[in-house]
Amino acid sequence: MSIEIKNFFDPATSTMTYVVHDPASLDAVVIDPVWDYDPAASKFSNKSSEAVLAYIQEMNLQPKMILETHVHADHVTGAQFFKERFPEAPLCIGERITVVQKIWRDLYGLDEKSTDVHGKVFDRLFKDNETVNAGTISFKVLFTPGHTPACASYLFDNALFCGDTLFMPDSGTGRCDFPGGSAKELYHSITAKIYSLPETTRIFVCHDYQPGGRQILCQTSVADEKSKNIQLTSTTTEEQYVEFRTKRDATLPTPKLLLPSLQINIRAGHLPESDAHGKRFLKIPILT
Repeated sequence: MSIEIKNFFDPATSTMTYVVHDPASLDAVVIDPVWDYDPAASKFSNKSSEAVLAYIQEMNLQPKMILETHVHADHVTGAQFFKERFPEAPLCIGERITVVQKIWRDLYGLDEKSTDVHGKVFDRLFKDNETVNAGTISFKVLFTPGHTPACASYLFDNALFCGDTLFMPDSGTGRCDFPGGSAKELYHSITAKIYSLPETTRIFVCHDYQPGGRQILCQTSVADEKSKNIQLTSTTTEEQYVEFRTKRDATLPTPKLLLPSLQINIRAGHLPESDAHGKRFLKIPILT
């Protein structure tokens, strides 16, 4: 199977969105779209998703699936923007989304009866090691928990979309201090699942933070990660990694959009229901 990959970078959240398509059939999938949110004004815009849509239209692509690698804590998903325009394209995520939904429902104090914790707001829940067909495009689902319990990576031939599991080698790995996260799990996800892939496998990351002000990058390889990742190479022990990751996470600031984004993202990008006056509100819990 031959595929072409186009990346889109959102500078506000350092997020990569990808469009993968089959040049023969023009079937496509959209991975990790962004809905722009200004927390100070509490306003949304579609600038990021509109750029992706313009490319889809320019190339005459036919989106067959919308994929989320996990429930993001640093940006709001733009999945519903694409669902509205391509209603036949299912919105999909790993089946462990239910674990994350339960965690954040309780942390936000959301209504138990009206808050989905069974993944029903998504069209399809993937199982680990499942092979999926999106039109003429085929890929394999690899559960890679640790950053969150619900993280999944998607393997298209020799191209892996790893979400926040790994970053470029000079940026290391995803953090593990969110509720349900585990440095030990992430170590095994990376070493047992990703580093066991052929070394020529291309890896496409979900974020690039441009350390040292370098240019934006989105693609690395299994070989480069195993030999050059500043936090986890093929020779790093579990004990070394867990100790480093735990200490490092204790110094990291909370993502600016964590509290607004998660309550939308566990709903697959749907906003909360309107109140009696037609207004919608996000809940910001006080965490002590």
